[in-house]
Amino acid sequence: MLDDMIGRVVSPVFVGREAELSGLADALAQSRTNAASAVLLAGEAGIGKTRLVQRFMEQAAREGAHVLAGGCVELSSEGLAYAPFTAALRQLVRETGAEGVKALLPEGASRDFSRLLPEFGTPDGDVETDVSRARLFEQFLTLLERLAEHRSVVLVIEDIHWADRSSRDLIAFLSRNLRAAQVLMVLTYRSDDLHRQHPLRPVLAELTRLEGVMRLTLPRLTKDEVSAQMAGILGKAPEYAQVTRVYDRSEGIPLFVESLVDCDDGTCFPTSLHELIIGTFERLPEATQQVLRVAAAGGTQIKHALLAAVSGLSDMDLEKALRPAVDANVIQVTDSRAYAFRHALIREAVHDELLPGEHTRLHARYAEEIDRDRTLVPRGRASVEIAHHWYAARDDLWALISAWNAAQKSAAALAYTEQMKMLERVLTLWDKIPDAAERIGADHVTVLERASKAAHSGGDMDRSMRFAKAALRELDEKAEPERVAELVVLISHCKIQKRKPGVLEDLRHAESLVPLPSLARANVLNRLGFYLIFRGDVIEGTALTQEALRLARAEGDPILEADLVLNLGIGQAMRGDLRAQQATNEIAGKIGERVGSPRLRLRALGNSVDALNNLGRSEEAVVVAQKGEKLAREFGLYRVSGIFIANNRAEALEALGRFDEAIEIIDQMLAMDPTLRTRHHLLRVRADIALARGEADLLETILVEVGGLTLADGFIQELNTNARLMIGRDLLNDDPAAALRTAEQAMRITSANKPMLGWRLLSTVAATCDLAMAVDPERAAAVRAAADNTVTHMTVNSPVAEGYRLLYRGKYDESVAIWSTLRRPYSKARALYLAAEAAARKGDRERAAARLNELHPIVTELKAVPLLAAAETLSRRLGVVLGGKPQLPPAAACSLTPRELEVLRLVAQGRSNRDIAGELFISAKTVSVHVSNILSKLTVSSRGEAAAAAHRLSLLG
Repeated sequence: MLDDMIGRVVSPVFVGREAELSGLADALAQSRTNAASAVLLAGEAGIGKTRLVQRFMEQAAREGAHVLAGGCVELSSEGLAYAPFTAALRQLVRETGAEGVKALLPEGASRDFSRLLPEFGTPDGDVETDVSRARLFEQFLTLLERLAEHRSVVLVIEDIHWADRSSRDLIAFLSRNLRAAQVLMVLTYRSDDLHRQHPLRPVLAELTRLEGVMRLTLPRLTKDEVSAQMAGILGKAPEYAQVTRVYDRSEGIPLFVESLVDCDDGTCFPTSLHELIIGTFERLPEATQQVLRVAAAGGTQIKHALLAAVSGLSDMDLEKALRPAVDANVIQVTDSRAYAFRHALIREAVHDELLPGEHTRLHARYAEEIDRDRTLVPRGRASVEIAHHWYAARDDLWALISAWNAAQKSAAALAYTEQMKMLERVLTLWDKIPDAAERIGADHVTVLERASKAAHSGGDMDRSMRFAKAALRELDEKAEPERVAELVVLISHCKIQKRKPGVLEDLRHAESLVPLPSLARANVLNRLGFYLIFRGDVIEGTALTQEALRLARAEGDPILEADLVLNLGIGQAMRGDLRAQQATNEIAGKIGERVGSPRLRLRALGNSVDALNNLGRSEEAVVVAQKGEKLAREFGLYRVSGIFIANNRAEALEALGRFDEAIEIIDQMLAMDPTLRTRHHLLRVRADIALARGEADLLETILVEVGGLTLADGFIQELNTNARLMIGRDLLNDDPAAALRTAEQAMRITSANKPMLGWRLLSTVAATCDLAMAVDPERAAAVRAAADNTVTHMTVNSPVAEGYRLLYRGKYDESVAIWSTLRRPYSKARALYLAAEAAARKGDRERAAARLNELHPIVTELKAVPLLAAAETLSRRLGVVLGGKPQLPPAAACSLTPRELEVLRLVAQGRSNRDIAGELFISAKTVSVHVSNILSKLTVSSRGEAAAAAHRLSLLG
């Protein structure tokens, strides 16, 4: 039918794009080194982006690349969900068959593609929609990586300025995660369409920050290039005057050059760009123009059968009418046996020419015909296209009904933002339809509820809260308490994600609304109990979780049951019973396996890794984490659950002193754009390494990002870690007074929960108090007293907690023994240094020297610069050559107090007692006492001899 309808080529000459074609070729060459890359190809409408991309795809295919292509589809203000990826997937199925695609994926993983193409079966009944979208993204990533194992892959996505939110998210996801595969993505967009608020702008900003992403902007043609283009079209060299006329009017835009060349002389030159674009159209026969008007209402591409149905023409009459348009290259026949306008600008110009009545009538006809036979459009597009056409036809009733139906289809395709857009349309049209609720079978509040949940699933927490609050204003909590409670819980979760206050108040209100045993109460208690446990209110949180668990079991909800069991395990860890948590995790994991929930299995594994590390079994934790990450990849949930497990592996590696391995994992996970809380967990692990290595600027940057500069209300685990890192930052900056103030704050918010974290923080507080005694003894003593009061309520639940407890108690050598057994070199080195300091203060030079010589190779290998510098300073003071034979000063020199060292430093500078008194804010008499003690301890008779001894023994640092 369509085989002989092939349009003429406007210009057989490829003009003026050699540099850009070379740039694309270079990007492909880079991708072949297993360094995935992307090219953002920008240009104004009509500049020749498609022509360049087509030439590049032909060249890449000749060189052996596997080329896949898809384009975004414009439908009103939002594009069609996943349109470019569905097109690329459909092309791959045509090439290899559905079974060939399935063979590239983990077993069962291809079921996620069934939401886009029928060749992959029917979508499963997975009710855990919170991970389904992430799993779909994971499968696309895996598919491209597997394809690229054999040869380089080029994925071209055109017109991303029309991309829907889901497609934009998937583009960003692939750009971040295709880091070690032979894949090149080429993304084209109209630069002149990107207004200030265009949704593509933040995506482009993010992509340009990624390594391997290149931007290409197509310039307009020069006058010589326009001449070459005209020569290709005309088959001969054009006259100079004609070239000048066309160049001046087209301004070097190739599409306009083509239209202007159709004019025989200057008399038909248009006076506007619209007239220029529409000129070729108006020179076509009237019957052809009429069919093109019908086609323009259908979009840039339309199937023959659909165009025939809407136009009412027979196949032969339709072909007869279209042939002049094909000959004039206004319409082209695509590989998928459909008609497409050669350029979107042409379709837009023709569509703009429709009269108001014609516009309404044609869009209504499209909606009716697609609704009558949904095979007239590609699978998955019918509902959205029907909604688009009824809305364009300004039929409020059917626009409302079709938008409601399209919202449900978008939800099934995991296109949550598109679902929200359709629901917003329903809400906009609601007041125009008196019986709207009866028409769609749902009340206004239901629409608001679904919009809130869709926004939440799409990551738009602000809009989710707005919809939820609007729904609450219409509800009576006495009449529908469960409905209100569910919305309040949703708002509380949005607040957690946005770090807004009022979470606990919301959850307690929700709990008060559902006092009777029910599944609704179980769901509320699940959230409330979890929140309380993480805040440190473990007793109440555990009691509420246990109540919820009984209700979940009574209601027969195994997924909720497993989540609650895992929450109980967290409560056990908070109380210090890590072994009980391990057993609890295993119970939850078995439930997840029984009900076929990969998310639950992976959550249980991740919690087990954390527990093993806290128990001091860090090497075992690393092995279990690696198994869990492998399983996450098989389930297609690496970017959801796998990153969480990888974070726990990084923690274990940090504890084992394998800093470089931990950093590598953290950098990889951060590049995958994890959730905000997971990102902050990863950054805190990186901050610990930065603190150990003295990377002060990096540490400060991380503290700013994770909100660590203020110890506000929040989860106890995060507060403890933030406080410890802040104290470490202050000590790294040699500011013990600031560290003491932070320690004072920490004692107000810390608790006896999570013993390992508590003892770790308190060991840092104790060291800070010791250092701060010289600058603020009264305050230091008060902070130490507060810490001593806290530890009376604390337990020890693991060798790790015991190691930190011993540090707090000043039993450094015993702590060294524990860290040696646990193979935690940095903790061991820190304990060795504290032991050396303590020995030096007691005058035991040999013991101090032995400890320093033991820690020296450890901190050198770890690149722990601050601890190494401190050890070298202490060794100079003791006269110890690290790694060599000790050269010890008099024993009394090691017993100089911090205040005496300060006085000695000023004596060595030649300062008088009066000067020293003014400097240190003490009396001259007190200075005299200090000087006498110094002369006695150093066994010297004068201030000059004391100064010389200080320099000889490196007592001044």
